Amino acid sequence: MSQPNEPTNLGHARVCSIADALELVGERWSLLILRELGFGVRRFTDIQINTGTPRETLAQRLRKLEEAGVIERHRYSERPPRDEYFLTAAGEELGPVLAGLRTWGERHATPLVRKVG
Repeated sequence: MSQPNEPTNLGHARVCSIADALELVGERWSLLILRELGFGVRRFTDIQINTGTPRETLAQRLRKLEEAGVIERHRYSERPPRDEYFLTAAGEELGPVLAGLRTWGERHATPLVRKVG
């Protein structure tokens, strides 16, 4: 994705906002979590079931997304402690990115069997 005014950076990693964004959300489980939150799924167990994310991985990704300001957590029960998760404004801005990934996936990545069935 070279831009006319961006020379190559030989010998050094290029400073890149794409790389920075991928560091925060560019991993399978994080993107699937964001998909579920975009669909209105809020609770840990429901997110886990819908994504297939291993429990510990889901907890780690939710913490990372919260620390990055992409999602926020709201307590809905004290005993036992239970939380719901919501997209922040920054998380909502990822909607078009996810829609673009879905469109691309439908065109280029989804196996023919799934397209027909």
